[in-house]
Amino acid sequence: MNTIFIAGHARLPSGMAAQNIYETLTITAEIDKKYGVIVAASCTLATQHGKSFVEQLLRGHSLQDGITQPLEAVKIHYLGKAGNALMSALKDLYKQYESHKSTKIIQNI
Repeated sequence: MNTIFIAGHARLPSGMAAQNIYETLTITAEIDKKYGVIVAASCTLATQHGKSFVEQLLRGHSLQDGITQPLEAVKIHYLGKAGNALMSALKDLYKQYESHKSTKIIQNI
């Protein structure tokens, strides 16, 4: 298998539909081991449309280039209440990626 699966978490703001189901927002990503590219992504937003939109925003970004571009994409294009939670979850996901990268798990096994 040439990919890894990583999750990032953040607290949701009160008053959101998803907050009635989950206390935290989770972004999951399938990431190419060699290039760090997000192959697929998902999140725990309440609507399928929101989930699909976030996946479109994140897919294709390489985490080897850092997290700035995906964060900017969320900031510019996602104008819902969960924007800050999405960015926090994405930062947490990136932190997990960097942690695994430093332990050589992402290297071809």
